[in-house]
Amino acid sequence: MDLEQRKAWNKNHKLLTEIISKPNEHAQAMELFLTHHALLYSSKMSNSSCSTLEDLVLENLEEITFRRYPVNAPDTKNSIVWHLWHITRIEDMTMNILVANSQQVLYSDSWLQKMNIRFSHSGNEMSCEDIAELSSSIDIDALLEYRVNVGKQTRRVISSLKREDFREKVQASRIKRLFDEKAILQEASEIAEYWSRKTVAGLVLMPATRHNFLHLNKCNRIKNKIQKKVKKPLLD
Repeated sequence: MDLEQRKAWNKNHKLLTEIISKPNEHAQAMELFLTHHALLYSSKMSNSSCSTLEDLVLENLEEITFRRYPVNAPDTKNSIVWHLWHITRIEDMTMNILVANSQQVLYSDSWLQKMNIRFSHSGNEMSCEDIAELSSSIDIDALLEYRVNVGKQTRRVISSLKREDFREKVQASRIKRLFDEKAILQEASEIAEYWSRKTVAGLVLMPATRHNFLHLNKCNRIKNKIQKKVKKPLLD
C-alpha cells in the first residue's frame, strides 16, 4: 500500500462513516467495509492479489526489528510484534464479544499456547515487564496465523449483520464479559467505558478498521527507522 492508496483508504473510511448506519446504503456499506478491511491484513487473509498495509509492514521485516523493545519513536515505545498482537486482540474481543456475543477466536483453537504467551487481555495498561516478555517470547508465525483467523471471523460477523443492527448500542452484559474473560485489565476499565458508549457501527469504524490502520502505520514507521540503510560516502 503506497501513499496514494493510503489517501484513498482515508477517503473511503470517511465514506464508510457516512453510510454505515443508513439502512438504504447497507449493501454499499458492506461491500466497502470488506474491501476496506482487507487492506489492513496480509493479502493471505482475503486471498487478494493487492498489496496491503500489513504486507508493507511485513516485507523484509527482520525478526530483531519485529521484537525490538523499547523502540525510540515519538508516539510509542512498544515493539512491532506488540502492536500487531494488540490490534488483533482488540478486534477479536470487540467483534466477537461486543458485536456477536460469541466465542473469541483466541479460545477457538488454543491460540495462547500456540503463540507461547500468557496474556489474554488487550494490552492496554500493560506493564513494561510484560511487554518485554511478550515481545521476546511470542511465536511470530502463530501470531500471524491468529491474526488471519481473527480477520476472517470479523468478516463473517459483519457480513451476517442486518442493516438495523448497526445502530444498536453495546449491551452492558457484553461489557461485563470483557472482564469475566480477562480480555481487559481492571486498570484499563476506561476502554470498556468508551466502548459501552458506542454503537455497533462505531465499533466497526474504530477497532475493526481505523484502529488497525493507525497501529500498522506506527509499525511501518518503526520498521523504517530501525532498518534504514545508512548510505556510505563514495570514496574518491
